[in-house]
Amino acid sequence: MFFGGYYVSIFLWRCQNIASKDREYLINEQIRAEEVLVIGPNGEQLGVKPLSDALTLASYAGFDLVLMNSNSTPPVCKIMDYNKFRYENKKKAKENFKKQRESNLDMKEYRLSVTIDKHDFGTRVRQSSQYLEKGHKIKATVRFKGREMVYPELGEAVLMRFAESLSHLAVIEQKPVLDGRFMSLILAPKKEK
Repeated sequence: MFFGGYYVSIFLWRCQNIASKDREYLINEQIRAEEVLVIGPNGEQLGVKPLSDALTLASYAGFDLVLMNSNSTPPVCKIMDYNKFRYENKKKAKENFKKQRESNLDMKEYRLSVTIDKHDFGTRVRQSSQYLEKGHKIKATVRFKGREMVYPELGEAVLMRFAESLSHLAVIEQKPVLDGRFMSLILAPKKEK
């Protein structure tokens, strides 16, 4: 008898710890409604039941009773494996974040200067060519410092030289545009025919 009570208390402690880590959903004894609409583990509706009966059904099935919608009348609860549910939600969120990051990586910006050295220029060209081969766009930007603002044609020459060195991989999508102290150029990868 002692061991049975011991396992029940461990089960209750586990359920409380699961829900305390993630307060998005209430589970098992945390639900404070008198009657709930119960949905079974396979998605079938089991009807409106008192909370004690719903908890008994969940424990017999070996799952948790999770409050899915507390705003409806009566509140909707589902019998499910709560750990698996949380794991799948985290997995979906991670996938959505990864897709969002991939879509945000569509354009890479490279900073150049009017007085850029040959080696630095070559490094930027090599890195941007690798990026263009993956199918992403490139934004090349020149920042004018101090009196360089008087000679915007020097920045334009650097950007056009950058575009010419990548002409085998890219086409100019937006010609050099001066915006304050910055002049930028956008290159798009060539579409293969």
